[in-house]
Amino acid sequence: MNTAAASAQEALNRKLGADAREGGASYGMEHLFENESLTDRRPARFLSLLYKDHWTKLAISVFFFLIKHSPVYVLPIVTANLINMATKPEEHGRTELWWNFILLFVVIVQNIPTQVLHISYMSKAIRYVEAGLRSTLVRKLQRLSMAAHGELAAGKLQAKVLRDVEAIEFLSRQMMLSVIPAIVSVIVAIYITASRSLLVTGFFVLTIPAALVVISFFRKKIQRTNTEFRKQIESMSGQVSEMVGMMPVTRAHGLEQTEINKIDSTLGRLRNKGYRLDIVEAYFGSSAWVTFQVFQVLCLAFTILLAYRGTIPVGDVVLYQSFFTMILNSVSQLLNVYPNIAKGFESIYSVTEILFSKEEEEYRGKKKPENVSGSFKFEGVHFGYPNSERHVLSDFNLDVKAGECIALVGASGAGKSTVLNLAIGFNRPTKGRVLLDGMPMDDLDMSVYRQSLAVVHQSTVLFSGTIRENITYGLPTVSEEKLEEVIRMTHLQDVIAMLPQGLDTPVGEHGGKLSGGQRQRIAIARALIRDPKIILLDEATSALDNESEYFVQQAMQQLIKNRTTFIVAHRLSTIRDADRIVVMKQGKCVEIGTYEELMAKQGEFYQLKQLQA
Repeated sequence: MNTAAASAQEALNRKLGADAREGGASYGMEHLFENESLTDRRPARFLSLLYKDHWTKLAISVFFFLIKHSPVYVLPIVTANLINMATKPEEHGRTELWWNFILLFVVIVQNIPTQVLHISYMSKAIRYVEAGLRSTLVRKLQRLSMAAHGELAAGKLQAKVLRDVEAIEFLSRQMMLSVIPAIVSVIVAIYITASRSLLVTGFFVLTIPAALVVISFFRKKIQRTNTEFRKQIESMSGQVSEMVGMMPVTRAHGLEQTEINKIDSTLGRLRNKGYRLDIVEAYFGSSAWVTFQVFQVLCLAFTILLAYRGTIPVGDVVLYQSFFTMILNSVSQLLNVYPNIAKGFESIYSVTEILFSKEEEEYRGKKKPENVSGSFKFEGVHFGYPNSERHVLSDFNLDVKAGECIALVGASGAGKSTVLNLAIGFNRPTKGRVLLDGMPMDDLDMSVYRQSLAVVHQSTVLFSGTIRENITYGLPTVSEEKLEEVIRMTHLQDVIAMLPQGLDTPVGEHGGKLSGGQRQRIAIARALIRDPKIILLDEATSALDNESEYFVQQAMQQLIKNRTTFIVAHRLSTIRDADRIVVMKQGKCVEIGTYEELMAKQGEFYQLKQLQA
């Protein structure tokens, strides 16, 4: 996994999971998608899965909406009654007049408590689903294979977890606040109108086909422009993330204008696609408005003609006009929110690329290893990356005893880091097998197994917390005595003493306030405090100066004591004390032995050493 993606994932985990951890809640929704696949990404199906456990809240919310929205339905009826009473007072008494006013007053006042209840139940469902969807995405990211993470840009991941989930949350609100109310209003208006005049109702129903025609004409154009705009946003997010990561290189080489030009070029494409989307939506909205205004004028003429002929009372003209306006407004509301619904649907397609991805952890074993001793056996291991015919490892065999220190050396591309990834379980052999303490790794629960190992990379990944938080990362409780012992063993006490807040000094983003050697020693302290059984060191000192390397080497000596250790190193002088050195060439083990044995043999290792002399 690249450093940017690892840092983004770590940041997302801390940021988005904080509320759940503080509240002791778990928002994971993985169980809802267990039987789903990339072939079933229908937005309606996806939303129904998201709200599977919240239908009751939504139903109660709709119930209170109907009550709170009742003034809209009652007002036209009362207005028509009052006009009819005013035009024919001899047929109506004052009591009937006052009862209409009382009814109107009651339905208006009840809006306050019922509106609060409507929003309350709706918000409980939507907010929980929003948190649950983000939590599920983070959980899915943690389970994706490292090969999948290598292909995912950190900026795109952030866009999916933040922007796309926000768009889905907005879609949910639009459905509850615009779509369902509009549909309910149309049904109520048609029902009340039908109870008074089937002739007028038939005229009302004609508006629905007109709306469908407008939607069908613009649907594909809106969907296409939304897709283009969403992908350009993801591309932009990825480029900004890369730009921030490249800032030291950019500034060091005076390439600020180059980066500005690259971003400006992307912004230009984003602007053009955003403009196209806005124009399509403008045509869509104006076409819908003109269509329904024409229908409203026709409705007014139609009902006036009926009243002129005496077919309906004069007050009913207002009633029908009010309900027809309600229908038009509801349909217009549906048309106006359709672009936002289309954006929400596009975001659903975006997040399901992650949620329904099958590129998960390759090892699916359930056996929880106990008392790991750290012996490994690589039996006829072959490994090659997907879509590549070249094998990184070919017939690799190696027995490692518990507590043994194994150094892996060889030219770049010889397969050294691949062996480490096989030991961690990031990669699975395409042929052959790897055994831990005599157990095939296919049978092991990887999350439990990895709690017994620690990895220190060349590029140390620190998050923007304090030194204490970085050392104790992931450990719920650590005694001060143990922490002080680890600090002493990694020679960090002098560094901490010079810092203004000691252990509680923030390290800055990616540890930017510390030197390379200091960051590396913190990484070793993080590994050491876990008391691991297995250590993997991937060129942990190659980028350090001599003084920093000395301190890191001292810390590493403490780290690897009595622990199974794999070391990948280019500086051959740093592995003199390894129990055995494995020399690799083109994915195969060509030599193995102690430092003295290999030097005396004057083979591949000797040649490598001579090149560094």
